Amino acid sequence: MIYPYGMYTTDAKRWIKSLKDYARHNRKTATPAENHLWHELRGNKLGAPFRRQHAIGPFIVDFVCLAAWLIIEVDGSIHGDASQAEYDGGRTHELQECGFLVIRFTNAEVLSRTPSVLQTISEHLTLLYPHYEP
Repeated sequence: MIYPYGMYTTDAKRWIKSLKDYARHNRKTATPAENHLWHELRGNKLGAPFRRQHAIGPFIVDFVCLAAWLIIEVDGSIHGDASQAEYDGGRTHELQECGFLVIRFTNAEVLSRTPSVLQTISEHLTLLYPHYEP
């Protein structure tokens, strides 16, 4: 659902019925990689506002910069499973159909190559966020 000022989220009924508790649970049980990346993104540290565990349509995304229409997903080992990879592909396609760019990093990348991950995110922000200044 698109709201004024370009904010994209989910509908209130879906949020209350199922997604709110799921998003809260995900925030409380975040992986070490998600916590680490959130520490780097929160408070406009990269020069752009990010949200974590944000509802978009029927999905909860790990991180989103609504101003840039950029979604960041941090994937654990489960995402290497064939059925999970197929689901992720469909999910990514639906989010891209809504106008978002989805970029994915593995837990290992986030934890061991943080500067490179942040550089990649900054490069995407430069292209997508009109007021971005690294």
